[in-house]
Amino acid sequence: MPKTTKCRKIKGMPGQFGFAPTDSIDMVDALQLTFDEFETIRLLDAEGYTQEQCAKEMGVARTTVTSMYESARRKVARMLVEGRSLVISGGNVQFNIPANTGFISSRKKGDKEMRLAVTYDNGEIFQHFGHTEQFKVYDIEDGKILNEEVVDTNGQGHGALAGFLLGGNVDALICGGIGGGAQNALSEAGITLYGGVSGKADDAVQDFLAGKLSYNPDVTCSHHDHEHGEGHTCGDHDHGEGHHCGGHCHE
Repeated sequence: MPKTTKCRKIKGMPGQFGFAPTDSIDMVDALQLTFDEFETIRLLDAEGYTQEQCAKEMGVARTTVTSMYESARRKVARMLVEGRSLVISGGNVQFNIPANTGFISSRKKGDKEMRLAVTYDNGEIFQHFGHTEQFKVYDIEDGKILNEEVVDTNGQGHGALAGFLLGGNVDALICGGIGGGAQNALSEAGITLYGGVSGKADDAVQDFLAGKLSYNPDVTCSHHDHEHGEGHTCGDHDHGEGHHCGGHCHE
């Protein structure tokens, strides 16, 4: 019987979810740095932790940290030496992003209600996730909005914004365009994405509650070309208890 791998706790998100050489945007043959490998670099190299401290933070053995760190360093080296692209995604991880104090209440995921966020700009759905300066956050229970508030993100880059949502215990996000790395991170953290939506934020939320929100499941984010076509209709919102844990975690 194969050995069960323990979830690695992640408390920090990358500023970006991918890097490419200046003369190329090809990500087809990109190296994959997992979130747990990234966390070892963040803690050991950026924060100055010892391997023992890193192991304690991530909830794993020191030998596991050593193995992940060596793998991460090799991938970063190959990226630089070979001129390869690199994406940050995947891994056997559990996101434990520190809570945001800017949200309207100290809600915990798994409560009876759900929390929905919308990229926001002057009443409209902001179309570039990675550059949004505000989210409008709605707390919903039994199909009714209990509270709503516009919150400043105070962050830069896709990773900071994804971490902002994770720390705010958000269950679902409505947005315009969003990059693939951010999509993967939100999916692995249990946040449902409804992308490719435009118009008034409040109207989109009402459509969501009515089960008729039109969104694009294949939404992409590009400064030059946005494919915001009609997509799935959100006709069934069975939002049960969620958690910030990737699909391969084992207790």
